[in-house]
Amino acid sequence: MKLSVVIPAFNEADAIESTIDGVVRVLGGEGLDYEVLVIDDASVDGTSAVVERMAAENPHIRCLMSHYSQGFGLAVRAGLERFTGDAVAVYMADASDDPADLLLYYTLLRDGYDCAFGSRFVPGARVEDYPLHKLTVNRFVNWGIRLLFRHGYNDTTNAFKAYKRHVIEEIQPLLSHHFNLTVELPLKAIVRGYSYEVVPIGWSQRKHGTSSLILQEMGSRYLFIVLYVWLEKVLTRGDYRRPAGEGFRPFAGSPAPRR
Repeated sequence: MKLSVVIPAFNEADAIESTIDGVVRVLGGEGLDYEVLVIDDASVDGTSAVVERMAAENPHIRCLMSHYSQGFGLAVRAGLERFTGDAVAVYMADASDDPADLLLYYTLLRDGYDCAFGSRFVPGARVEDYPLHKLTVNRFVNWGIRLLFRHGYNDTTNAFKAYKRHVIEEIQPLLSHHFNLTVELPLKAIVRGYSYEVVPIGWSQRKHGTSSLILQEMGSRYLFIVLYVWLEKVLTRGDYRRPAGEGFRPFAGSPAPRR
């Protein structure tokens, strides 16, 4: 199985090299078939130049400009339209995600799950220097999503997740232009019946630059997407939901797939 790692990047020249190095070290070190696809979201700080230099030395690395207007979600969508792997992980450019967790995701997907989701808030997870005000908002929003969808998953808003290619193809069209894509992808996958498992993951506060996520601007966009997918769940009577067990091949000793 080839795993593509899509990294949307906006003005991440200071962090992108260490981010890519971590991914390459982990996936390449295990001898896996992989690609690192960086989508430059109209950066003006030389982000693409850093990635192109690395790509010249490693054929597993690619850098493409987003063909959409600027926006985190649009940059991710540009990558989801152009990745070449059998599965894809969305990975942050700021080195906040732990590259070792890509191996956990790879194993789940290889062994039959349609999706691999991480949580920073379960036993075994590691979180470093999460700003208190953002943590408070995060916990409140995820509590609300969990209550509305009754899926038991407590970190829906985290971008770092992985999906089989067929899931990405079958949950189209995607609507989100911004960070609300981080909830559109997993919620559509869950509502449409794709199997998934949740594993504890690590997260640390970025060391370089500043986040482009502005909480005050995202509230209505998150709400729109959450309600949009919830209405699909309630009003379509399962028209888009796959039959239970379809496409899932459990490995020996696997727990039942989550749906």
